[in-house]
Amino acid sequence: LAAERPRPAPDDPRPPLPSAAARRLAMLLADRPGVSGGGRRGTAPDLMELLPQWLAAANARGFAAPPAALPALLDAARGRTDLRPAALRFAGPRALWLARFNPDWRFALRSTPGDGTSTPRLHDTEGVRRLWEEGLFAERVALLAALRSRRPAAARELLAAGWATERAEDRLMFLDSLRTGLGPDDEPFLEQALADRSRNVRATAAELLSALPGSALAERMAVRAGACVAVDHTRDTPTLAVEAPHECDAGMERDGVVARAPAGRGERSWWLGQLVEAAPLGSWSRRLGGRTPREIVALPVADGWQGELHAAWCRAAVRQRDAVWSRALLGEPSAPEAGGPGAVSLAERAQLLGTLDAAERAEWVAGFIETHGLSEAFQLLGVCAVPWAAPVGRAVVDALNIARDAGSYPWSFSGVMGLAERCLDPSEAGHLDALLAVPDEPEDASPGAGGYWSEAFQRLVTTLRLRAAMLTELTPAAT
Repeated sequence: LAAERPRPAPDDPRPPLPSAAARRLAMLLADRPGVSGGGRRGTAPDLMELLPQWLAAANARGFAAPPAALPALLDAARGRTDLRPAALRFAGPRALWLARFNPDWRFALRSTPGDGTSTPRLHDTEGVRRLWEEGLFAERVALLAALRSRRPAAARELLAAGWATERAEDRLMFLDSLRTGLGPDDEPFLEQALADRSRNVRATAAELLSALPGSALAERMAVRAGACVAVDHTRDTPTLAVEAPHECDAGMERDGVVARAPAGRGERSWWLGQLVEAAPLGSWSRRLGGRTPREIVALPVADGWQGELHAAWCRAAVRQRDAVWSRALLGEPSAPEAGGPGAVSLAERAQLLGTLDAAERAEWVAGFIETHGLSEAFQLLGVCAVPWAAPVGRAVVDALNIARDAGSYPWSFSGVMGLAERCLDPSEAGHLDALLAVPDEPEDASPGAGGYWSEAFQRLVTTLRLRAAMLTELTPAAT
């Protein structure tokens, strides 16, 4: 018997790509990382590194993927998990249809396809229920995300109705959707999830509850953490005294505290960190004499507990998206300790910066680079909004120029240069022409450094102009 003919691919109602943009996409997808034994890349742009930016711009403009590009698009997403959300959103409903015919693309059926075009209208109660009960995992995740962003209570009720019958890994993914629009009405459901049979689900429920400052769990954690930290007034200057927990009781475990410490960590410091991380940051001012976050962070900490305490406050500020505490923990970018090691690591500073708005983040990172240079700035640059705001762009280019003129070892800046290619505002290309010539090399410069710097700046300028052309091609008026 002949195999049954597959149903046709679903329609994609989004407008087609302008022809120039479609040609550009084909070029980006055709580029593959070369197998090179050398450290020099020449002046040619790295096209695969521009694909994420191209996809983001195409999705922002609401274009549909050309059908002929779907196989290469799925292949690219298969090889790079970081591309998958944007690639599947751009590919649209035809990607799910196509993935059923190729085992290499099955990942698309277990991924989140953005906001999808197959999601029923959210007021269509029967359609929503049917898709939730019968849809593919990716379709159900997309439905829950869309419903949560518009009707949070309806999404929670849908989730609660069949909660006990879902697989543990699916419950974890679905529970994560509650981060959108998280509010006090979610507390009863999350309190029930604290008793879930999956440890990961319990931990996620506890994390979400601790991000609700008014929740009962947050208050329980505030009491526990507050009992561990106090101001000692018997010293010459007020000092924070820390008495870490001596045990992890059943109540702490139910509220998400992991009892067993990782290898190399002391149990008591492990428990303390979890309690402080989960306590509402707003509770510390009233527990520590009405001090502001900046005043609290400035207090000395007795007996070597400063690193543990400040690291936990950093995690709390990130979890609770508390910009006031983030500023206090970050301090001034020009401060000597900002360059490390200090009480707060660069990785923690990068996370704290993520709680600030884009303009404030840019100003802080620019100040850091001007004081401490580029060698420690890579992680911080990674959290700046793209394209980089003018202060960050100027600081990076100035620092690279200083390094070049000093004859610094050029390959140590290749990571920052690669970031600049992807993140510097394309309009900066015209300001870089003066850096394209091979500079005179100081006597103590690395051999060949001048040629490398010239090559790298030429590649930077070429890439910026290519990015500008990409955006022009994606404007609806382009043909």
